[in-house]
Amino acid sequence: MPVRSAVLCLVGAGFLAAQALPAAAENPQVPPAEELVELTPEEKAERESRKACKVAICDAFHNRKPDGSDIACKVVKSWRKEQLEKIVSKAKVSWPWGRVRCSADVKLSRETLIKAMTEPKHEAVLDTHNVTCEVEREEGNAELKFAFAPKVKFENGKAVKASLNWGEIEGPSLVKGAMWTATATDNTFNVLDSMVVEDINNFISKKCMEVKDEWQGK
Repeated sequence: MPVRSAVLCLVGAGFLAAQALPAAAENPQVPPAEELVELTPEEKAERESRKACKVAICDAFHNRKPDGSDIACKVVKSWRKEQLEKIVSKAKVSWPWGRVRCSADVKLSRETLIKAMTEPKHEAVLDTHNVTCEVEREEGNAELKFAFAPKVKFENGKAVKASLNWGEIEGPSLVKGAMWTATATDNTFNVLDSMVVEDINNFISKKCMEVKDEWQGK
């Protein structure tokens, strides 16, 4: 289950955060073939609602002005079944349900993001993020809540190691059980490390360039 999404969780970003980190403002690990799939009106609205958060994070990463405010924004992101299957397969489990729609309040320290980009080595320790998701199921949708407290190590402006540090999970027993298996595996073996690191670096180097006109020179 993601971060990026936090992103990063995310995503965080699920990113969770799913995705859980800066990548939480973007789509986590979408295969190239899926990138060509037309977004639904709801997905387009979600993407547009995340844009201000994306610009704020990119501003901190690239402009690196310490006098600005910390990043605080609400992120809403839906994942299709095929996206979830790809993500949870990293933890050697399957995803038996349908689409998931998650929301989380993203909190990122400007100072931490600037240090990640300017210091030779820096470990970003983020606040605990709480995520609420609606899981589509044939027997009726279910609400799932979970927490994670990401840590990311940066070297020379690039993420090199990440751990999501999953916490408490609340929800129906079957959905909670699947999440518990995936998160316990990740907490023990850090199987999502490479995915989170790739998402963060892709966000900083590529996704931020998509909104460069909006953060450059701020």
